[in-house]
Amino acid sequence: MRKSRLSKYKQGRLIEHFIAGTTAHCAANLVDVNFKTAAYFYRRLREIIVFETENPAGQHRLF
Repeated sequence: MRKSRLSKYKQGRLIEHFIAGTTAHCAANLVDVNFKTAAYFYRRLREIIVFETENPAGQHRLF
């Protein structure tokens, strides 16, 4: 994600846990970030997934 204060390493670890189905609370403990940070990161990942599935490649509209 752009403009994230999390290191690329922690972002990668959170993405791994997201894919594995780990809860945000458990992932926060494992990656050593605040629970609210992990929950927000998970929510943003879900928003990105929805956006990408609703807008096939090449049909992105930026306002």
